[in-house]
Amino acid sequence: MTSHPVQSPQFFLTAPSPCPYLEGQFERKVFTHLVGEKASDLNDLLTQGGFRRSQNIAYRPACETCRACISVRILVDEFQPSRSMRRVLQRNSDLIAIEYPAEPSSEQYSLFRGYLDARHRKGGMSDMTVLDYAMMVEDSHVETKIIEYRISDPDSRITGKSTGPLIAVALSDVMGDGMSMVYSFYDPEHRDRSLGSFMILDHIARTRQRGQPHVYLGYWVAGSRKMDYKTKFLPQEHLGARGWERFCSKP
Repeated sequence: MTSHPVQSPQFFLTAPSPCPYLEGQFERKVFTHLVGEKASDLNDLLTQGGFRRSQNIAYRPACETCRACISVRILVDEFQPSRSMRRVLQRNSDLIAIEYPAEPSSEQYSLFRGYLDARHRKGGMSDMTVLDYAMMVEDSHVETKIIEYRISDPDSRITGKSTGPLIAVALSDVMGDGMSMVYSFYDPEHRDRSLGSFMILDHIARTRQRGQPHVYLGYWVAGSRKMDYKTKFLPQEHLGARGWERFCSKP
């Protein structure tokens, strides 16, 4: 019987299940638990190696016949917003974003529920209860923040805060080399604001203020239209067989 040091992570493999991104494909994932005093260091190391975090689990695709899922990170120091991104920033200049410790609220869950019902009714998260949401936010052994985006109110210029409507939320990990966007959602009634893109732009600004080089966006899947937006935030790097390499977009 082989013994393992207490701090040595053990990895497990899931059974095949239908791929949520590519029709006709099946996915498998390799995963480990992020617990204990070394959880943050392990999360940094695994994220840099292409893993993602969900609660106290770090996972990455381990599909037998497909390598379509590519880890993406934005190079913050070199990033300059495009003309369309500057329009997104201007369109959302009335928003106040406040970063908090990762604690759930009923207001967040109401927004989350509306987002799932409008955008992901048939997805794997569609039946999440308020307790499931609370676990998604709270069950973390690493430094995790929740960022609330509210429409400013008359006192916002004085207080820097807002009691206005909550229209978007981002759950993100603060790592040694940047921020990793774990999950984000928004009010589908405000789709004209391009809130998904705005939250990424806000994370780039926050990471730059922290003096860190990367914003991790998770996986990009070539051929999946729902993932196309990720490759617009240039320059960026993609993780391949030779490590992180600069991504060259097609003209």
